[in-house]
Amino acid sequence: MFTVNENYLKLPGSYLFSTIGKKVAAFESANPDKKIIRLGIGDVTQPLAPAIIEALHKAVDEMADPSTFRGYAPDLGYEFLRKAIVENDYKARNCDIEADEIFVSDGAKSDSGNIQELFGPDCRIAVCDPVYPVYVDSNVMAGRTGVYDKATEVWSNVIYMPTTAENNFVPEFPKETPDVIYLCLPNNPTGTTLNKADLQKWVDYANENKAVIIYDAAYEAYISEEDVAHSIYECEGARTCAIEIRSFSKNAGFTGVRLGFTVVPKDLKVDGVSVRDMWARRHGTKFNGAPYIVQRAGEAVYSEAGKAQLKEQVNYYMQNAKIIKEGLKDAGYTVFGGVNAPYIWLKTPDKMTSWDFFDFLLEKANVVGTPGSGFGPSGEGYFRLTAFGTQEASLEALERIKNL
Repeated sequence: MFTVNENYLKLPGSYLFSTIGKKVAAFESANPDKKIIRLGIGDVTQPLAPAIIEALHKAVDEMADPSTFRGYAPDLGYEFLRKAIVENDYKARNCDIEADEIFVSDGAKSDSGNIQELFGPDCRIAVCDPVYPVYVDSNVMAGRTGVYDKATEVWSNVIYMPTTAENNFVPEFPKETPDVIYLCLPNNPTGTTLNKADLQKWVDYANENKAVIIYDAAYEAYISEEDVAHSIYECEGARTCAIEIRSFSKNAGFTGVRLGFTVVPKDLKVDGVSVRDMWARRHGTKFNGAPYIVQRAGEAVYSEAGKAQLKEQVNYYMQNAKIIKEGLKDAGYTVFGGVNAPYIWLKTPDKMTSWDFFDFLLEKANVVGTPGSGFGPSGEGYFRLTAFGTQEASLEALERIKNL
């Protein structure tokens, strides 16, 4: 008789955003007359930029012509896209990254969940708390996280690094030494980040302790402050300890198109074994490449027209963030984020739990957000709102919350 991977049975409940979806669907079914405003899931609302649409149409036409038709994509991704990534995201910031260290994929979420396959089953992971749930959940599936305590919502073999208002959202080095460190900067869900000097300390720490940093830079395009690094490879020594994951979903609106990439430097080795070569082997075995038309759309992100149009979109979302943040402050809420990322992180009022505030906001204001506890134990008592809605919806949601 076949057996199942029992690690899956350890996962508590369903995935955070699936739970939210079920709750909202039940409320809508019971209240068909209510207009729901969704500021929960970090999905974009603005259409693809004209430069990207033009590239998609051109690539589709190429696929209809035998002389320009493309089949399977190269393992690492098409050279035209990898070169554009290197020149614009790395060389332009004096980062020493080459095209054969770029691995194009169908998105940062896939890579964030799959990258743990490169590491041994006994490796201990460290995560900022709160943080994007995929990091922990994918390691639960791999059997690395130990036993789950329902009372504290803590895994016995995970090293938690609280990032809260008490430490200015700067994680402290853990007392136990981790093997794999997950950093999401700017952070999802808090919308906060580290300056370059603090990030350099983490690179130094990882090299000193022979740990690897998984650096999720999905929100890099929203950074506005001068002293915040856009890539971990701006830090000295990062090539020997860091893997960087990037996404086209938030900077270019590709949530429904799907495109991302991971950078694995050739200098990153464990006992002489190249981590880059391991990821290449995994990539070639389990992934057949992002579609040609999508990679051409990705290339258009780096065109002059694409850069200008996407800068407008980023500014649009960050204006939403400013509106929500300032409005909530005026209403008496304690709020964070919204400067280098399109997320607002607020303390729940009247000592309400995160899920109680979710239900309260849904029922009384018909606004959907994300309970902070879903991102980790230190997220309890907090709540995330996204700035990815339309400006009209953001303004209306703010008025509803103010009127509670």
